[in-house]
Amino acid sequence: MLAPDGTRRPCPDLDRWVADVTPEQLRLMHRDMIATRRIDREGVALQRQGELGLWAPAEGQEGVQIGTAHALRRDDFAFISYREHGVAYARGAQPGDFVSIWRAEEHSSYDPYAIGVSNPQIIIGAQTLHAVGYAMGIQRDALHAAPGTRADQAAVSYFGDGASSQGDVHEAMVFAASFGAPVVFVCSNNQWAISEPVALQSRTPIVRRAAGYGMAARRIDGNDPFVCLAAMREALQRARTGGGPSLIEAVTYRIGPHTTSDDPTRYRSEAEVDAWRRRDPIARLEAYLRSMGELSDAQAQDAAALGERVATEMRAACLSMVTKAPLAIFDHVYAQPHSGIAREREQYRAYLRGFDDAE
Repeated sequence: MLAPDGTRRPCPDLDRWVADVTPEQLRLMHRDMIATRRIDREGVALQRQGELGLWAPAEGQEGVQIGTAHALRRDDFAFISYREHGVAYARGAQPGDFVSIWRAEEHSSYDPYAIGVSNPQIIIGAQTLHAVGYAMGIQRDALHAAPGTRADQAAVSYFGDGASSQGDVHEAMVFAASFGAPVVFVCSNNQWAISEPVALQSRTPIVRRAAGYGMAARRIDGNDPFVCLAAMREALQRARTGGGPSLIEAVTYRIGPHTTSDDPTRYRSEAEVDAWRRRDPIARLEAYLRSMGELSDAQAQDAAALGERVATEMRAACLSMVTKAPLAIFDHVYAQPHSGIAREREQYRAYLRGFDDAE
């Protein structure tokens, strides 16, 4: 719908889903993408400076994350992987929430129920199962909802092309299709599963797999936030009205390494990266807004300044965190007292005593 130079192209299938989008909404998407990129770069910098144990860069993927997240309602629930910083930010995560886990100071970060986003899943693809289970719960809640109560929420699962080879993902899609669950699967195909190219693990486009499950599906340009918004609105409406699950394959690119432990120069060329840089989702939306006269230099500067403030708050939150006592790792594992955890706590306490005299 938006060419790399920001030119608006007609799309008969999806135009109606964004016919009501205002310039202000697009400017908000633009601001959120800039903030997401700034969060990402600050995370990389903090890790390189020894303040974080690890970081999973998302540069280049802001279009699919922000575009789809802006289609969600507040009562929808998103289940994300470790790379969807933009989804969490768009839903209300605070700057400090992005570093507590990677600094190993907390079991989790934000309250998932406060923003409608699960804590980032590290186990590859497991979040697809969680999303389908939640969606099936929505179906059961609807059966017992009081008259007049809204019961058309949807669940969304975000995962990458690498995760699409995981058994969990296929099992999730089987259940979603079998039960007609109100869930949307968003596959961010960023071309590389660490060092494995997508063509090696999927001989046909990932979107074609949906046919085997009987799901609706679309393959879209993930670097076009406008089409990401439109496709997500379409899929969510299907989920809300009993049409079952959908798969969106958003074709994008991971500009940075898989994580800060990865060296992408070992398996891809700089020419490939440069080609994708020219498809930058932020520059694309900015060009479109400017072509309509809906983004001034002052507004662009304000968006950049917001990104800097978010990064500054993120760094300050990171550096001000106080490491808890070692035994705190057993806190909040279960809601109620649990004999197994109590036993493990005492075993670990005895282990720590062995270091009392080590100086």
